[in-house]
Amino acid sequence: MADSSSLSDGDDQPLRLPAGRKADLTAYVTEVGEVTVSALAVRFGVSADTIRRDLDQLDADGFLVRTHGGAVSIAVMPSTEKKLDVRLRLQRSAKEKIGALAAGLVENGSVVMINAGTTTLAVVRHLEDHRELTIATNNLRIPTEISPKVCRDLYVFGGAVRLSGQATIGPIGFQFSDTGNDLDLHCDLALISVGAVSAESGFSTSNLAEALMMSEMVSRASKVAILADSSKFDRRLFAQVAELGSVDYLVTDVAPEGELAEALRRNKVEVLLPPSGASAS
Repeated sequence: MADSSSLSDGDDQPLRLPAGRKADLTAYVTEVGEVTVSALAVRFGVSADTIRRDLDQLDADGFLVRTHGGAVSIAVMPSTEKKLDVRLRLQRSAKEKIGALAAGLVENGSVVMINAGTTTLAVVRHLEDHRELTIATNNLRIPTEISPKVCRDLYVFGGAVRLSGQATIGPIGFQFSDTGNDLDLHCDLALISVGAVSAESGFSTSNLAEALMMSEMVSRASKVAILADSSKFDRRLFAQVAELGSVDYLVTDVAPEGELAEALRRNKVEVLLPPSGASAS
């Protein structure tokens, strides 16, 4: 039996189930870019409280961004301009699943390089049972997110700070204080979150300096795991991070298909997927 909150606005339009309303709501917000709760309530003939609940759920599922008093379409915010607090709310469930999978690749006592990004932050949340890790990162959120019990040592690479992404951008290295020479760094595993994955272009991101930093992490690792949810598939961004054959794992939420799936197989990239029916913790 339909809930009264799902009824039409009285103009003899057909009744809409909540799921149908949410789909229409997402499409409408995408079309107009930004809209208020009150305007949505009038358009869809439901209460403001119902709209707020719908928007909260759609925000949690990563279909739009909830704002004070309304919502904004993801489409009107280019990826390069999305601040970290917004990106943390996009594809949240997929990122948590990826984070749990990627954490399973990390061995106790190992050395791990982790780049900046919201998906790699999800990995850190699943490392609570690990011990004696050495972590090197340009992600300024990791020192506040990770438990002291997990790390033997934690290093943050220096460089310019990107405030929007809360990350440093610079060379992968530390210098001897007396000679100024760089230390030779190596890690057991690099966990790299990227913005795009394609059969032709491999793994890429939108920022050149960031791509150079990520590429260097890849080159200094015995094993490399790329973290990317399925919304990144079959896309190419400005700067290449690595070719497909340069990495060992692609950790994602949905199995790639078509040309991308074949290219990954050809380059011997192991695709790691959550168990069927798995939910984010």
